[in-house]
Amino acid sequence: MQTVVITGGTSGIGLATAKLFLENGWNTMIVGRDYQKGRNVAKQLSEKYSPHHVAFQQADISNAADVKKLYQTTIDKFQTVDALVNNAGIVIHGELHETSEQDWDKIFAVDVKGTYLVSKAFLPIMIKNNHGSIVNISSVSGMAGDRAMVAYNAAKGAIINMTRAMAIDYGKNNIRVNVVAPGPTATPLFHQDKQKFAQNSPLNRIVEPEEVAAAIYFVTSPAASAITGETIPVTAGFEISTGQPM
Repeated sequence: MQTVVITGGTSGIGLATAKLFLENGWNTMIVGRDYQKGRNVAKQLSEKYSPHHVAFQQADISNAADVKKLYQTTIDKFQTVDALVNNAGIVIHGELHETSEQDWDKIFAVDVKGTYLVSKAFLPIMIKNNHGSIVNISSVSGMAGDRAMVAYNAAKGAIINMTRAMAIDYGKNNIRVNVVAPGPTATPLFHQDKQKFAQNSPLNRIVEPEEVAAAIYFVTSPAASAITGETIPVTAGFEISTGQPM
């Protein structure tokens, strides 16, 4: 049985992804900062699927000691790891002159350093097994700029180029590394006017977490065996327009 680790796995895209992997028979380690929330989510998933296939580990992924504990707990529970989904992230708004140094450091600590630390922890076992898939979650905001989101744009852009470099380095180990880049998605982090954002989509809607999860599962699966170093947008077509008014 295969094992996946999903950071930010207690809500939104991460939770939808955990459910999809469980539905397909994977052992699933979900990771989050909120201990009680994580325990509750793991209990619910265990009751729906199987207690033997679900585990939760509390961790701040920007903290190396927490990540080391996450790795050891995962190996103790499931013995190996076949896939990693670096989904945990935060959003900070503001133009550059309004963005504090603390906020800049915080978003890079979670979104970029967290992806680095978790990948670094689990890559050695994938190298040993000569097998693995890593999916880093960026955003349409890593592919283009937004108004008043400079720190988020910078962090999500860094993840995309980090992924390309990782794919080049670890292809020799049969490890594929890809990005899934959601557009505006109906998660707890999305507080804006959904209909206003939907106007920029040819489908006249924003994205559902389950649709992002489906893309994550696809690029992890053997169906995507020739895909590595790529950025897969899941945006309802949000980014394909020049923005020219009607």
